[in-house]
Order: sequence, then C-alpha cells, then structure tokens
Amino acid sequence: MSEAFVTGNTTLAHAPLVPEIALYLATEITPIWLASEIFLKQNNIEPPFWAFAWPGSQAMARHVLDNPGLVRGRRVLDFAAGGGLAAIACAMAGAASVEAVEIDAVASSATRMNAAANNVVLTVTTADFVGKDCEWDLILCGDVCYEAPMTNHILPWLRLMTARSEVWIADPGRAYLPPGLQAFAQYDVPTSLELEDTVMRRTTLHRLAAA
Repeated sequence: MSEAFVTGNTTLAHAPLVPEIALYLATEITPIWLASEIFLKQNNIEPPFWAFAWPGSQAMARHVLDNPGLVRGRRVLDFAAGGGLAAIACAMAGAASVEAVEIDAVASSATRMNAAANNVVLTVTTADFVGKDCEWDLILCGDVCYEAPMTNHILPWLRLMTARSEVWIADPGRAYLPPGLQAFAQYDVPTSLELEDTVMRRTTLHRLAAA
C-alpha cells in the first residue's frame, strides 16, 4: 500500500544539487504537492517530508559523491533518512554497508524504491534507533534540528555515538542547532518558496564533537 501511495503521488525526478541520483519526489504536477493537512489526517498519512529533497540531505549527498574516500569501506547509518538520498550516495560511493532508518513507514517504502531506482542495496528499517549501541563508523543526520523536541531527543544519543563513530549533521540554518559542532563544508542548495522562505539555502556540514 505504501509503495502504491508513493508511485501515485510522486514522479521520478532529480534533486538540483545531486542530479546523479533519481528519487520519487513531489513536484508542482504531483497530487501530494497540493494535498492539504486535513486530507493527510483524514487518510492517516504522516506529512510527506520524504517526498522532498531537503537542503541537508542534498548537501550531504553532494559531499559524499564528490569525496567518496570519506565513506568507502565504512559502515554508514543514515539517521532520519527521509527518502534515503544521503544513504544512496554512500552506497554509490562504496560504503561497506549502508543502513537507512526512518520511523515513517511510507518514507521507508520510498527509500527502498529510490534505492532500487539507482541500483544500490540498502538496509532500511522503521525502528527507533535512539538508545541503540553503536554499530557504525559514520552516522549521517541531514536537517534534523528543526524542532526542540527532536533535537533534545536525539542529541544525547548522538553525543554518545561519537565515542565510536564519526557523526555528521547537515544544517541549513534551523533554529535548534546544538553547540559543540565543527563545520567542515558548505553548499548553496537550490530550493523553492513552497518549502523554504528563499530559493537558495546555504547548508553547512558539521562534525559533532565528542561527549
């Protein structure tokens, strides 16, 4: 059912900063772009954040594809993966394994479909990984600091993860970005006024410092 929803409400397209990767995305001509919050609630559908290539995931994916040595041979977790853009980039760049975690079941279906469209293999799960022991060499978090409850929920766990894993946070200027970050790359990501308050969002990649 989730796959039918994805194919019925999106089209296979390309994010402007990462044209190498095909994704099932909402566009001006797809039904989900015009769906109201009332419609989504009536049909028991979570807001379809997965249907848009947000600036954080685009910047993360661009950096990985341009610098494949950063992920080659490493075990990678794409946390709060959305449609899996960063995860797909890591698989294309030669990561030893890539796990995409996203608690939204429709988003996870979209990630599987996006992976198949790009002929890469991912492990996709809807489990809540906060509190889980570290099993990765690199954890990617694209655009996750948009609300205080979300940031407060994940940050203590991510700081613990820095003892055994490198943690990247991609942020386009959200309000709840935590302290203790080390910027290492920056991208200007094309966006739209329907999603953001600007047509270009400067997005910074940070490493989370050790706890």
